[in-house]
Amino acid sequence: MTYMLVRHKVADFARWKQIFDSHKEAQEKAGLKLKHLWRNLDDSNEVFFLFEVEDLKRAQAFLSSQDPKVKDEAGVRDEPDLYFLS
Repeated sequence: MTYMLVRHKVADFARWKQIFDSHKEAQEKAGLKLKHLWRNLDDSNEVFFLFEVEDLKRAQAFLSSQDPKVKDEAGVRDEPDLYFLS
């Protein structure tokens, strides 16, 4: 099984989560299934999430097709750290 782990900071978790959740259908079409979502106990606006990846190439294509305006709208404050794991 392949997984994708992501970490980044956001300006406002509640706002980010609303936008993140609104992309669930697109994530699923890309073969990504959310397994876990965590917040840093010391900084509640630092988020970590883990997706199960159905197809690595499809997931990578989804990531490369993302509109940078969505990150701005969601209040992402830094470049995400992204790891594919098996």
